[in-house]
Amino acid sequence: MVTGAGSGIGRSVALALAEAGWSVGLAGRRAEALEETASLAGGSAGGEVLCVPTDVADPDGVAALFAAVLERYGRIDLLFNNAGTSGPRGVRFEDISYEDWRSVVDVNLTGAFLCAQAAFRVMKDQTPQGGRIINNGSISAHVPRPNSAPYTSTKHAMTGLTKSLSLDGRAYGIACGQIDIGNAATEMTKRMRAGILQANGEVVVEPVMAAGDVARTVRHMAELPLEANVQFATVMATGMPYIGRG
Repeated sequence: MVTGAGSGIGRSVALALAEAGWSVGLAGRRAEALEETASLAGGSAGGEVLCVPTDVADPDGVAALFAAVLERYGRIDLLFNNAGTSGPRGVRFEDISYEDWRSVVDVNLTGAFLCAQAAFRVMKDQTPQGGRIINNGSISAHVPRPNSAPYTSTKHAMTGLTKSLSLDGRAYGIACGQIDIGNAATEMTKRMRAGILQANGEVVVEPVMAAGDVARTVRHMAELPLEANVQFATVMATGMPYIGRG
C-alpha cells in the first residue's frame, strides 16, 4: 500500500513497485490523481493496482482503506507511509495559526500513525505473519529550514514513530524503516528550483534529483527479506545544502 500515491514520490514509488510485480493499493485524497497513477502503471506493470480515495487524517477513512485492500488482496506485506503536506510557506513562527499547525500535524503525524497502526494490526494477525512499514521522513527530520516549524516538528516525530514501530514490531516479524528524502523533483519542490530561503537570509536555487531515484531506494528496502531492515536511509540531491546547513 502506498499513501499519497496521486503525485510526486508516492506516484513514483507506486509505479516502481507495480513494475516489479507488486499488487499496489493506491491511497490519496484526489480520485482523479490516483486514477492517473493507475493509468501510468497499466502500461508496464507486472502487478495490479487498486485506487482508494482516502483522507489519512480521518480514522474512518483509514479503516475503509485497509478494509478495501484486504478485501481485494487478502493481506498487506508493505506500507509506504508517504502522505504529507508542507503546510504554510514563508510564515514566521510567531505568525503560524493554530489551524495551519493542526492541518500539518493531522496529515503528517496523525495520518502516519493511523496508517501504521492499521497496517501493524493486519501484519500481526495475518498468516504468514509480518510485513514491512517504510515511513517517509525528510531531511527535515534532521535539520529545519527557516520558517518550517510545523513540518519539521512532524518529521522529527516521524523518526520517533519509526523507532517505536521497529521495537514493537520485532515480536511479530514487522520491520520498519525510514527514508529521509532531500530535494526530489516534485510539485512540492518547485520553489527550490526558483530559489528558496536559506538560514543566512539568502535566497538560493538548490539542485534536485529525480523522484525515480527515491523510488528505486524504496523498492530496495521493500524487497529485503524480513530478517533484514534498512533502519534509516538518506537519499538527496548531491549538491543540496544539507551537510553544513545552518
